[in-house]
Amino acid sequence: MINLDRSVERSSGFNWVIADARQLPFADGAFDVVFANSIIEHVGDRASRQAFAAEVARAGKRYYVQTPNQWFPVEPHLWTPFIHYLPAPLQKRLLRNFTVWGWLVRPTQQGCDEFVDEVRLLSIRELKALFPNAEIWKERVLGWTKSLIAVSNRP
Repeated sequence: MINLDRSVERSSGFNWVIADARQLPFADGAFDVVFANSIIEHVGDRASRQAFAAEVARAGKRYYVQTPNQWFPVEPHLWTPFIHYLPAPLQKRLLRNFTVWGWLVRPTQQGCDEFVDEVRLLSIRELKALFPNAEIWKERVLGWTKSLIAVSNRP
């Protein structure tokens, strides 16, 4: 799990591991399937995304990695169209007052800056480069590719 609130009481019957997704404390092939839904765009720069992808492929016999498509017109985290196409400095200035996310969350300027610095939406080309052995699926909405999914079915 990512974005795990560490203050949440851990349910009995489960083993909880808190770790960096770019350097997992599991053996090669420890999992039958690694499922990552909208995580890879949050791990940081290109090197961090490459490390995450390598860990997914290493720790899982198979994997399913979903991420929002960079070219879908609505930025899914901000619930606002086209803002993710603007230069980062302009995005930072506009997030608080000109996005649905900004209206609902009312982030500080520091929060806006951190969001823009953290979230990196991927294109199909980037996802293919990160997962060269995967099949790339496209989730569509009204004809637009909303999300991209890298799927490895081979054990």
